[in-house]
Formats: sequence, structure tokens, C-alpha cells
Amino acid sequence: MSNNIEVGKPLKRAMTKRHLVMISLGGAIGTGLFLGSGDVISQAGPVGAILSYLLGGIIAYMVMLCLGELAVQMPVSGSFGEYARTYIGPGTGYMITWLYWLTWTATLGTEFTAAALLMQEWFPAISMWTWTLLFTALVFTLNVSSTRLFAESEFWLSLVKVLTIICFIALGLAAIFGLISYHGHESAPLFSKLTEHGWFPNGIYPIFATMLIVNFAFSGTELIGVAAGEAEDPAKTVPKAINAAIWRLLIFFVGTIVVICALLPYEMAGLNAEGVSNSPFVTVFNYIGIPYAEDIIRFVIITALLSAANSGLFAASRMMWSLSAQNQLPKVFAKLTRSGTPIIAIIVTMFGAIPGLLSEQFAPETIFKNLLGVAAFTMVVVWISICVSQFNFRRQWIKSGKTVKDLKFAAPLFPLTPILGGVFCVITCISMVADPSMQVGFVCCVLFMIACYASYNMFYKDKS
Repeated sequence: MSNNIEVGKPLKRAMTKRHLVMISLGGAIGTGLFLGSGDVISQAGPVGAILSYLLGGIIAYMVMLCLGELAVQMPVSGSFGEYARTYIGPGTGYMITWLYWLTWTATLGTEFTAAALLMQEWFPAISMWTWTLLFTALVFTLNVSSTRLFAESEFWLSLVKVLTIICFIALGLAAIFGLISYHGHESAPLFSKLTEHGWFPNGIYPIFATMLIVNFAFSGTELIGVAAGEAEDPAKTVPKAINAAIWRLLIFFVGTIVVICALLPYEMAGLNAEGVSNSPFVTVFNYIGIPYAEDIIRFVIITALLSAANSGLFAASRMMWSLSAQNQLPKVFAKLTRSGTPIIAIIVTMFGAIPGLLSEQFAPETIFKNLLGVAAFTMVVVWISICVSQFNFRRQWIKSGKTVKDLKFAAPLFPLTPILGGVFCVITCISMVADPSMQVGFVCCVLFMIACYASYNMFYKDKS
């Protein structure tokens, strides 16, 4: 064995609260907001979209409070997989760990492909594959080098997105209240557009129909749980990071939606939202008179994609590492470099991204949609497992004679918090099954879950 690779060692605690907050924000703020928010607005209407994001934020907050309680008590890499193993059952823990690995691995390749396509719009002479390989090498290097370098790179990548959103909300509010000029308006537009077609122009149902897009927009916040195993002083940093991340996300998401709805006719928001030029962010910046709006948002979206890929590789590789640490994968996956990164798990996860990389060559829309469906469904199942784990943990804690005061961090309003969080996630799953474009992803996930349980029972049941 080489001198600079170690097996069986714990992962290094190198992340501060600053890193945890930004990793969580970076995981959640992505193309879903910059490109997908328009779809939610056009389907649900302005007021409906605001309510949809508020509801999505509340669900995410309930799940994260449950996660916070577990992560503070057990700050381990592998996070919710480990919690499900301990408080639901070993087979479920094994399945959840693999499911979360699949979530990020499925989308990893599509992130690189999408970023490469956007770069090609600037540099048409350079092939897409050149950019894809360059981005892949960059994210791989950041993950392999050290946990601290990964955390620091994610901090700066996320900061670009956060600053863009703050500028967007600030300039948007200035335009709404007539402090700066806005295309087509001599006086302050204020909030008249929010209700000019009635409160719910398409009825109440779209608020719930868009919940999957909205929930997916908040997914990534749970990365705090994965990172807790490598955080300094997790009892202090994790609860603070969860609170800071969720409140900021709520303000950013709802603030963004309010600005878009107040300044753009809602029917415009979702028109052909695949292209950057059709992002509601670009339209608003153009109308305010910001030069190079399209280029700015293209740069921000590329940053968002690379940030998501960076976090995704980190999360998925830690899941593999935790399976190996539990003797549910060969020991080779627990190999750490001298700087404390699981090198083999990172390499194998990279290879798992190949289907996503091929998406541009073979039926890109179909593959992308199905991969998105897989990622969205798996994320919701993971969130359900977090709520169930916390519910069972708290009951065991009380049964053992301890009180809530003995907990370093306690999710408030127990048992309502885990029950409501879990029920809303189940409703999201049901709405997904009703959506024809998501059904292939749903079937694939169910088959994957069955395969996980089957392989656990065949190979590991007697060893656990």
C-alpha cells in the first residue's frame, strides 16, 4: 500500500460554520431557481408561485430541523444513511445511502454537459467535450485535494450565486418602488401585476402540481448533514448553519419570485425557459438597463452548475465511504489520501456520471428529464427517511429516561415537525407519479430501491 493512502481512518474535521452555510446554499441555489422559477410562475400564477415557494421552504425547514437534531447527536459521514440504519432498519439504511449516491451521481454528468454547452455559446470553436473534460478535471481536483480546499472552493462558488440574487432582489425592489427607471413604466409598477389576472388565474391545483419543482429547488440543503461528519465542533456549527441556511434560502427564493412576478407578466415567465436568454433574471436585468445581462447570468449559471457538481461529487463519495466503513462495500472504498479524502469513492462516483455525460449525444431531452425525475424522487425519499429517523430517535431517547433538555439541539414542536415534514414529502411523491414526464424516473427509482433491499438481504444481512 502506498505511503500516502490510509484505510479505516475517520474523515478530517476541517469545515467551519461559514463553509457549512455556503455548501447548503450552494446545493440549493442552482438552475432550478435561475431557469426553472419561470415555469412555476407561469403554471401557478404570481400569488400561487409565492405560496408554492413558501410551502416548499416550510417543508425544507421541517426536514432540516429533524436533520439538525440527528446530525448534532451523531455527526457522521454518511449522515441520513447511518440514521436510517440505526433508527429504521439496517436494510433501509443501506438503501437510503445508495439512493442518495444515485441522486447526485445521476445529475453529475448533466451538470458538466450543461456547463459545457453554455461555454460553447461564448467559444463556438472549442468543442463541447473539451469543456466537459476541463470541468470534470477541475471538480475532481477540488474534491481529491483536501476537504478544506473543497469547502473553500464551494464557499466562493456559492458566493457568486448569493451576491447575484442579492443584487437582483435589491435592483428589482428599487424598480418596483420607482427608485430606478424600468422599461415600459413611467411610474412605479409596485405590486399591481401580482393580482391583475386574479389571485389564482389557473386555480389552486397548480400550487401543488409545481411542488416537485419547488421541493427540488430546495434540495441540497441537506448537504449540511453529510458535511457534519467533517465539521469542526458540529454541536455548535450544525444548528447555526441549518438556521442560517434555511432562512436565507427562504428570503432569496421568495424575494426572487416576488420581484419577477411584480415586474414581468406571469405568462412571459415560463416561455421557453431552457435558454439563458429566456431566463426571467435576464429579462428583468435587461429591462432595468443592466449591460451584458445575458452574459452575467450565463456566467452565474455556469458557476451554479459547477457548484452543484462539486457538492454532488463530495456527497456521493462520502456515501460510498460510509458503506465501506460499515463493511457493506469492499474496504478499498474507505481508502483515504493523506489529506483525508476518499480517493477510490471519488473516482468510482465520477465514472457513475457517464450516463449524464452522454445525454447530449443521445436523446438529450429524454435522458435529462428522466435523470431529473430520478434525482427529484430519490431526494424526496431521503427527506422522508430523515423525518422517520428523527421521530424514532426522539421516541427512543425519551424511552431511555432522558429528556428533551438533555439534547444538544432539539427540533421544536415534536411530533408535529417530523410528521408534517414526512406527510408533505409523501404528497410530493404522489404528485410525481401523476406527472407523465416523471413516471419513468419513478419506476427506475422503485426498481433501484428493490435492488438495494435484495442485494442487502443477499450479501450483508447476516453480517450487520
